[in-house]
Amino acid sequence: MAAAQVLRSEWTKIRSVSSTALTLSLAVIVSVGLGMLISALSKSEFKNLSAEDKLTFDPTFVSFAGLTLGQLAMVVFGVLVVASEYSSGMIRTSLAAVPQRGRFLFAKVAVATLLCLVVSLVTSFAAFFLGQAMLGDHSTDLGAQNVLRAVIGAALYMTLMAVFSMGVATMLRSPMLSLGILMPFLFLVSPILGSVSATKKVGRYFPDQAGQKIMQVVPSDDAPYGPWGGFGILLAWVAAVLVIGYVLLKKRDA
Repeated sequence: MAAAQVLRSEWTKIRSVSSTALTLSLAVIVSVGLGMLISALSKSEFKNLSAEDKLTFDPTFVSFAGLTLGQLAMVVFGVLVVASEYSSGMIRTSLAAVPQRGRFLFAKVAVATLLCLVVSLVTSFAAFFLGQAMLGDHSTDLGAQNVLRAVIGAALYMTLMAVFSMGVATMLRSPMLSLGILMPFLFLVSPILGSVSATKKVGRYFPDQAGQKIMQVVPSDDAPYGPWGGFGILLAWVAAVLVIGYVLLKKRDA
């Protein structure tokens, strides 16, 4: 099957699954809605902050507070894009139609990544503008230094977290197992390690913690890397799981 046909086939699969629209819509709603709420609360509490906290206040990152929870939907989407074919048994038909497994995986990841990027760009810009509206006098704008980078970086972060989930799902082939590992890892293990002084230096190299640096205008800690360094760490994680997933896909039966 030609590459263009494979891409169209993967787009048809994604579009025909009802969970696609649901999970991506939730990502937008949760990210923007929670970001607006946190921004409004931050405005009301700003006067109670210490002088040091006021100096390090990052209005851009505050408006992205909802992305931490919104990425949950992106992770679910990434897992379902890949692993649902295994749970339904459709993977046998797919690989029979596209025996070149590298082409099959590339097409699936490429189509899903492009869709995630579009949704993530809408989400990040909406979260930023509406969040800044809630912050009032404490807001910033796209013209300020590094703000546009942070807004676009937020979209890239959400997209890559979805791709990371696709790689994990390719490795594990089970939606339940993939989510059973990703959810505790991203929403329990990583935050705990990042908040404990003894393990903080390890946690900062996890994909979520490193990747979130690209969304910050004001550095929040003394990490030995900057926004693009953190983004590079996230890219390395994504590349690693995709390569491992591809190798396993080549070796295993459907």
